[in-house]
Amino acid sequence: MPREYTADELLPLSGIQHFLFCRRQWALIYVETQWRDNVLTIEGHLLHQRVDDPFFTETRNGVIIARAVPIASYTLGLSGLCDVVEFSPSCAQEGVQLPGREGYYAPAPVEYKRGRPKREPTDEAQLCAQAMCLEEMLSVSIPRGYLYYGQTRHREEVELSSSLRNLVREICLEMHAYFARGHTPTVRKQKGCRSCSMLDVCMPAVQDRPASVAEYIRRGVQAD
Repeated sequence: MPREYTADELLPLSGIQHFLFCRRQWALIYVETQWRDNVLTIEGHLLHQRVDDPFFTETRNGVIIARAVPIASYTLGLSGLCDVVEFSPSCAQEGVQLPGREGYYAPAPVEYKRGRPKREPTDEAQLCAQAMCLEEMLSVSIPRGYLYYGQTRHREEVELSSSLRNLVREICLEMHAYFARGHTPTVRKQKGCRSCSMLDVCMPAVQDRPASVAEYIRRGVQAD
């Protein structure tokens, strides 16, 4: 059986996206507790401020919409917030009962992103982790969730497949291993470095320089 983490060992669920994008960025934020904002992160904060109101719940066509829902999984070792959880009318086998409500409702997480869909499954993995937390809390199966992108103003349905769930489990194990060691990986330059809010902290250009005069000369000779 997988181990269960204690409340003190829970890591922020939001770190999954950072970890998949760049493990060094994740470590700078969550291990070394450093943070810098840029235009992209500020736009993301503003989008979430409009969505994450824990005191506002509404019902649309029978679907109950809850915002800023606290979640946790002691199996994955994560805690965080769902931007939105939609509870759709369902049967007893697929849903849960809600306080003050009649019948059964099937939950589905909805995550809001400022940009547009990405090639890498960073957003999908974060959404899947949210669903896995809800499953553990509510003892229910959640087959799908949704990603809403601010730039396209379009909502994407995401199938929470076994491969995506396995990716989340692997990421969680790796994050906890890094955190337990206090480990910050070395720089691995990529195209996304230029738009990263942590660029001035990470300093990939500086760390990419030769470590010694001898190394500098060796590279110069090779270049000739």
